[in-house]
Amino acid sequence: MIGVLWSTGDTILVVSVAILLILSGFFAMAETALTRTNKSRARSLRDQGRRGAKALVALTESPERFLTPLLLLILICQLVSATMVGVLAGHLFGAAGVFVATAIEVIVIFVAFEAIPKNYAVQHQDEAALVSAPVVGRFLRFAPVRLLSTVLLSVADGVIRLLGGKASRTRMTESEILAMADVAHEDDAIASEERNFIHSVIEFGDTIVREVMVPRIDIVDVASGATIREALDLAIDTGRSRIPVLGESVDDVVGMVNLRHLARLVANDHGEELVEAHMGEAFFVPETKRVAALLSQIRSSKVHLFVVVDEYGGTAGLVTLEDVLEELVGEITDESDPSIAQLAEEQTIEGGIELSGRLNIDDANEEFGLALEKDGWDTVGGLVLDLAGGVPRVGDVFATRHYRLTVVRMEGRRIETVLVETLDDDEDDQ
Repeated sequence: MIGVLWSTGDTILVVSVAILLILSGFFAMAETALTRTNKSRARSLRDQGRRGAKALVALTESPERFLTPLLLLILICQLVSATMVGVLAGHLFGAAGVFVATAIEVIVIFVAFEAIPKNYAVQHQDEAALVSAPVVGRFLRFAPVRLLSTVLLSVADGVIRLLGGKASRTRMTESEILAMADVAHEDDAIASEERNFIHSVIEFGDTIVREVMVPRIDIVDVASGATIREALDLAIDTGRSRIPVLGESVDDVVGMVNLRHLARLVANDHGEELVEAHMGEAFFVPETKRVAALLSQIRSSKVHLFVVVDEYGGTAGLVTLEDVLEELVGEITDESDPSIAQLAEEQTIEGGIELSGRLNIDDANEEFGLALEKDGWDTVGGLVLDLAGGVPRVGDVFATRHYRLTVVRMEGRRIETVLVETLDDDEDDQ
């Protein structure tokens, strides 16, 4: 009976359905592969000279250009093929045949032309994207598709605006970049040092001068009335290459001297002359200045040391090129610098560790695997001062969510050493 009813038109319908379903599966694979490929990955493939990478880069630069037309093409292929199957089944088998054919087609389309292509694209993302990008690119250059794409994008943007949203391109956030670096490290694509450097670069833009400066209390300075020889001796004893010159007080920085200049003056028999007669100009920056902006200023001005001032114009500290670079590459030490290990004394005392009150909390957390809170203070001593609500005394104990902090040593009102111990589970729950 089927042989009697079969016609040339039925053959055309079957061939058309097969072509449409194959196109539907290809476009489904393309949709998954292209939407999962970001600009950086596409450019990496292009740099490797992979075939199809140039078309892929062009598509990932503007994903909204291909996504809407691609979804429309998938929908057209599936709807038209379903309609043709219904017509063919009705012609051959009647109403019951339409119902059975529709049910079978739904299963076939989902498994063979949705699930399989999309799962392949997930498992072979690069290959699927490189194969599909040139084809999709040609479809988008086809005049009717290009016109339809423009109309659909305009309609979509208009609806989004009516709903109170903004039509915009997808942007990669800093947290996504950091997460990518962590994943790459877990997959052994990059070393831990490279991962840490990426984190440092991202965080560098948010760091302000106050977080990296040498605090006011640690400034090594020389009075303007001191002699050149006295200033040179101070520079040698403290290991400083540049020293600020003070007038009436630490808030009155009147100039700057450097070790090489001082040594040259002493060698030329000017050692008994006063510092104020030979000092250079002092440069100032606010404590809230971004470290990234300061680095640009250092490069343009060729000045390596700045006096940091607070909002009232008083001296808050000093910041050097070395302090800025340490935010990017980690601690830089020489023969005159104490290392983090020395500052922390690296002593384990009955399950605890003694930390210098001057140690930056970020450095302490990274170096010793701690999770000390940082909210308005920069150092371990600052954290203890906040918990104390005033100036503590030796032996005072304070608790955070996970740690017990004991003041071990004070120097005047300054917290020099803090013993950090992990709280027991019972104490943690209290």
